[in-house]
Amino acid sequence: MQDLWLLRHDASLAGPLAGSWLREARPWQAVDGHLAYFYVSSPKPPAEGGLGGWRRLTCLQEVPGASAGRVATHHYVVETDVLPELEDELNAWYAQEHLPGLAAVPGTVRAARYIDLAGSPRYYACYDLADPGALGSPAWLAVRATPWSSRVRPAFRNTRRTMFRRAAAAS
Repeated sequence: MQDLWLLRHDASLAGPLAGSWLREARPWQAVDGHLAYFYVSSPKPPAEGGLGGWRRLTCLQEVPGASAGRVATHHYVVETDVLPELEDELNAWYAQEHLPGLAAVPGTVRAARYIDLAGSPRYYACYDLADPGALGSPAWLAVRATPWSSRVRPAFRNTRRTMFRRAAAAS
């Protein structure tokens, strides 16, 4: 399990990014819109940043996917806060049912959860996908439709779901 630094960059609000950190970053571009996410594995945040600055994401859980070893062409991220009284329930649901269930769907390379201890949204669920069609597959939808999912999901607040595609790395 590896902690990460995340930089959100909206090209419609800020100019192009520059800096030596771009060589180390894993870039993802939103399928719809101007949003890009850059991930860097480092003990300290890179010196330069973009609009909003760097967020420290502490890894809570990582599960190899049914398609582990394949190249992930897409990256699906669910960011959310949760009602405080259901935070323990959310964490148990993700750890025991939801993350392992979605990791087991064909087309999923890796599933991981992170927490941003200093910001909002607090929780990030990230799914690296070899096949973006996995997201709407019967197996994926079955994991989303469990009774436990139905109890937990209404406690989500400040939620954003974004599908990214692999972006070209800087040279």
